[in-house]
Amino acid sequence: MLYSYSFSNRKRDLSDILSTVIKDEPRFISNFRRGEDATQRKHEWLEDQISGRSVTAVSVASSAVTVSTSDAAKLKVGTLLVVRNDSALFQVTAISGTAATLSLVSANGSAKTMPAASDVLNLVANPVAEGSNSGDGDETGIVGSCEYNTTQIFRKDIILSGSALAVNIFGSADNQLNRQTSFALGELARDMNRVALFGRRVEAASGVRGEAGGLYLFGTATGALSVNASSAAISSLLVNDAAQKIMGEGGDPAQILCSPGQARVLSCEYRDNLQILRSDDRRGAYVAVVVNEINGRGMTIMADPDVPDTDVWVLDPACFSLANLSGRAIADEDATPAGFDGIKRTALGELTFVFKNVKQRCCRIKAVQASATSLAALA
Repeated sequence: MLYSYSFSNRKRDLSDILSTVIKDEPRFISNFRRGEDATQRKHEWLEDQISGRSVTAVSVASSAVTVSTSDAAKLKVGTLLVVRNDSALFQVTAISGTAATLSLVSANGSAKTMPAASDVLNLVANPVAEGSNSGDGDETGIVGSCEYNTTQIFRKDIILSGSALAVNIFGSADNQLNRQTSFALGELARDMNRVALFGRRVEAASGVRGEAGGLYLFGTATGALSVNASSAAISSLLVNDAAQKIMGEGGDPAQILCSPGQARVLSCEYRDNLQILRSDDRRGAYVAVVVNEINGRGMTIMADPDVPDTDVWVLDPACFSLANLSGRAIADEDATPAGFDGIKRTALGELTFVFKNVKQRCCRIKAVQASATSLAALA
């Protein structure tokens, strides 16, 4: 080797440094916390049981309310329910298949005597008798359904020519390599962000390169949650509709993922309610948090330039994690060939993305009006 540096014969684990770079990136990839390592190129996980605390009445006949099969599993004899936006309290007295017989147990000042078709009924409680047995309580745990993603190899080659080393603007070879490694990891984070959004799922085989699936693959699959904006401008009403769907499935909506333009549209919605005080040294209206009108919690706006401008996602970030293939976390090592005029190092790793219960924790608001059109109308 013509040029030497302090870690020339060392393999460096860059996963912690990459985690720091990702955390500082204001992009979708920053939601992915470090999870358990994958042991196979096809990484499988069991879905959690996060049943929502509400059911929807499909039809009503006399005192019997018919619900979906998944909603029927949430009910027991004795379960207490209230119709959303009403105070009347009902109790389940019998269950037969997907039909639940209800009895009005407390009017609570309401004139409602029975739910109507399409009413959403919130579960109040499941009172348990003294000396209860196993199975009398609400069940939660791991469900039998299994989902998977496949690993993808990421590689960045870091090259410093002999001329660049001789100029020595950034100090020693160590400093220059660390600087170029930092640039490479920044590029890697942006590449990973796009894969986490748009990647397709391809399992590696002979002559086939493995590819990891992303949010659009999992979040638009059959059974996933969605709201059709029908070319309307994004608004807190649409965001709260999506948040309500997630909460109905048992998720906790905490983030709004959109393009920078749509983030500006959401901010402009509140501009008439903002005040500029005499003591302020900044002006402009920007809202970074939208209040979830169902539970009163804030949902943070994340403006990611990689997100299509006509889509907005409401997310429960608890479903995202990053799984390195065991022993294959991002690391760099010397790759300088004999006689090369300079230094080469390779940052290489294999990983995948976990989307646990994504069909219950993420909701896509599709067909949103382009932000440029919305902003022009607001100007």
